[in-house]
Amino acid sequence: MLLYNSLTRKREEFVPREAGKVSMYTCGPTVYHFAHIGNLRTYIMEDVLEKYLSYSGYEVNRVMNITDVGHLSSDGDTGEDKMLKGAKREHKTVLEIAKYYTDAFFSDCDKLNIKVPGTVQPATGCIAEFIELVEGLLNKGYAYIAGGNVYFDTSKLEEYYVFNDFTEEDLEVGVREGVEGDENKKNKADFVLWFTKSKFDDQELKWDSPWGVGYPGWHIECSGISMKYLGEYLDIHCGGIDNQFPHHTNEIAQSEAYIGHKWCNYWFHVYHLNTNSGKMSKSSGEFLTVSLLESKGYNPLAYRYFCLQSHYRKSLVFSYENLDNATTAYNKLVVRLAQLDENDGELDEAAFSEGKKKFTDALDNDLNTSLAVTALYDVLKLKTNGKTKLALIADFDRVLSIGLVEAAAKVRAEKRAEEEKKNAENAYDMSDPFVAEIVGLIEQRKQAKKDKNYAEADRIREYLASKNVTLIDTPQGTTFKIG
Repeated sequence: MLLYNSLTRKREEFVPREAGKVSMYTCGPTVYHFAHIGNLRTYIMEDVLEKYLSYSGYEVNRVMNITDVGHLSSDGDTGEDKMLKGAKREHKTVLEIAKYYTDAFFSDCDKLNIKVPGTVQPATGCIAEFIELVEGLLNKGYAYIAGGNVYFDTSKLEEYYVFNDFTEEDLEVGVREGVEGDENKKNKADFVLWFTKSKFDDQELKWDSPWGVGYPGWHIECSGISMKYLGEYLDIHCGGIDNQFPHHTNEIAQSEAYIGHKWCNYWFHVYHLNTNSGKMSKSSGEFLTVSLLESKGYNPLAYRYFCLQSHYRKSLVFSYENLDNATTAYNKLVVRLAQLDENDGELDEAAFSEGKKKFTDALDNDLNTSLAVTALYDVLKLKTNGKTKLALIADFDRVLSIGLVEAAAKVRAEKRAEEEKKNAENAYDMSDPFVAEIVGLIEQRKQAKKDKNYAEADRIREYLASKNVTLIDTPQGTTFKIG
């Protein structure tokens, strides 16, 4: 498998440190608000990566943090804590906000068929680990105390800007963010490991530390959580492209300074989902969430399919027109699969191998989901039977997770039920006044149930039963049998 490594800026053969096993870390959400669909594009592509590694035979140990403290509104360690901001907005405690939006995040993941990582760790549960890490960096001379806070000293590194050719001027947050720079820093690139002094004195969550009562900086949590569960060596670290600098840059700096050797071999970054007006965010334009898409009648899995049509290292432009096109293509694909007969023939091993090779070739090529979707369509063109085609689609969907087999089965069941209902009704003369009365009463009963008038619905059933008419309720509607 070739995978683009953001650290080396080239595609490399993926080789984990331990044969057959992969350690994988994912930057999780800051749970101060709902995740927008741009955030969720990143989690969809990370989900595909994890599932493809498992599909390829690896045992994947994936860890994800939940940021419920310490992430300030600016990545330059300035501004208000996002969690505190959310709590003020909704007049709740920080922990209430964290619980509500963590549950909302995983609800969205469930709707999008995103697998929950094996280990999910809120930052507030690892304060002791963060303190130990900060103490170690101070003892090794990579950190200093100033103004009550503990800072990482980037001047002690041979190389700090490991992902791109940034300069110190890029961190002039007073210009970039419209706030004053931190005068406690020795160098503009330095970042906070532990806060005891903040201009926000009403910070709700604070803990005792050797440097006073305070709370961890955002960057330290991912290093601490990763090391706690995955040790000093990491195969793949994932996140959105906006995490690359400064968050992932700072993670590498503090982690490798602490452990004294290379920390992570492969860095996997997913590019932005943009709107026609620019980068998607929670603060500008329509707040695009999974729930909003559902309220407009969209299937969340059609959105997942929309994301799979593009490569993860390309910015993707969202518009309702583009989502409509993806939805139409998804629904047509489901209909085509529903026409296949799973009992048609025996499994064609040669055709199965041919179809699977195109799929794995696509994903081995830097997780090219666009070509993997093309391979899925190519299955329908194979000169083989329905059983083999459906088996291939089911096999691919272990990775793509767009629910095609289940959706096709549902269409098939609905069509069968519709035909059975039609056949049942055709068995009787619809011009017969008695049959017409039955049909009319079935409609009245349907409306009564819709109005939650269950007594009336039961009365109609009992009346028809007295006339020797049996009602048959199915998910697709009600049919009847006389006699």
